[in-house]
Amino acid sequence: QVQLVESGGGSVQAGGSLRLSCAVSGYGFSSGCMGWFRQVPGKEREAVGGTYIGSGSTVYADSVKGRFTISQDNAKNTLYLQMSNLKPEDTAMYMCAAKTFWPGGCLADISPRRFLFWGHGTQVTVSS
Repeated sequence: QVQLVESGGGSVQAGGSLRLSCAVSGYGFSSGCMGWFRQVPGKEREAVGGTYIGSGSTVYADSVKGRFTISQDNAKNTLYLQMSNLKPEDTAMYMCAAKTFWPGGCLADISPRRFLFWGHGTQVTVSS
């Protein structure tokens, strides 16, 4: 049974930093394809970024490029999202997700519909 559990959210002032964690079990983490997403009530879920765990390759949404970094600890089966220079518009519920197959490449399409397993999320609130 695949389980994804996020943690690390909280409230921070604009310009601050947070590191989110996603603890993964029941999934082939070391060769997996995973992503971070966020959602604000009333809006569609959007991709923040994705990574192919096997190589460490990453892609990011333009809105977070240069501010957010995805990394992993294979020994702990944990995915991270380091967020810096946070802005009020980054306020959202943040979720990690995992794919089970990726024809055409892990990072070719990181839209939410391509991910099968999801965590429940952790809230990030950025105040101005």
